[in-house]
Amino acid sequence: MRRTVLLLSAILLASFGISYANPHFAQEKPGTAEQKITPEDAAKKNPVPATPEGLAEARKLYGYNCAMCHGKMGDGKGDLAADMKLDLRDWRDANTLEKVTDGELFWIISNGKGKMPGEGDRTKERLRWNFVNLVRSFAKKDAGDKPKTESP
Repeated sequence: MRRTVLLLSAILLASFGISYANPHFAQEKPGTAEQKITPEDAAKKNPVPATPEGLAEARKLYGYNCAMCHGKMGDGKGDLAADMKLDLRDWRDANTLEKVTDGELFWIISNGKGKMPGEGDRTKERLRWNFVNLVRSFAKKDAGDKPKTESP
């Protein structure tokens, strides 16, 4: 059953094969028509503070729509990503997203990237900003799990 769901998900994602330009992500396909993010979109600040309730709402939908590729904890090693041979970033590493603005993340979540469909038509704006908070939280959670090497 799980294999069937993964296969159907792969077909669905492949049907959304739209490529978007952003040098920070590896899913790009050179030579395809690309919708580009505007400087105004990239400069947007997240107006939604990270709250336990907002993160829980985003995490629930992430589990249904995103974890199959991006991994349950954002490591980029979901079952479908492996099956499709996608090279996705590990969001648990803070360096992965340090040069990516909240506006860029929001734009990608809203419009999609590569084989990833956008959430813009399916979710409310506030939830998409909560997705940005969730993606950022993966690195923060991992950073807290690492032992500190400095002495007091």
